[in-house]
Amino acid sequence: MSDKIRLDKWLWQARFFKTRSLSAKTVSGGHVRVNSLKIAKPAYAVGPGDVLTFPQARAVRVIKIVACGTRRGPATEAQALYEDLAPPEVNPKPDQVPSPKFDGKGRPTKRDRRQLDRNQSRNLDPDSLE
Repeated sequence: MSDKIRLDKWLWQARFFKTRSLSAKTVSGGHVRVNSLKIAKPAYAVGPGDVLTFPQARAVRVIKIVACGTRRGPATEAQALYEDLAPPEVNPKPDQVPSPKFDGKGRPTKRDRRQLDRNQSRNLDPDSLE
């Protein structure tokens, strides 16, 4: 196990990207920061202690490299290569007021669906607050 590894290879081994070419494309596009420096070369060497910031799907990931790794192994092995520094996201669900008859069991009837839609539109309509 070496001290340094290519950035695109490490991102692929840690299973942040499905293919190495996708990780190289993200790095080449200038979307990855290593220790707050924007990196545009996939061959940039990273090692333990480096902090990476990059977009993944709709979230921005902030991770700290713990180990370089030797292969692209299973997910449990990949998760041991880094420490996630981003706080966990909390997604509050909007309030849903079901009709008294519909308890959330099975499929709602057409009447129940209309009542659910009416209740949701009242929750979203700013004029209904008055």
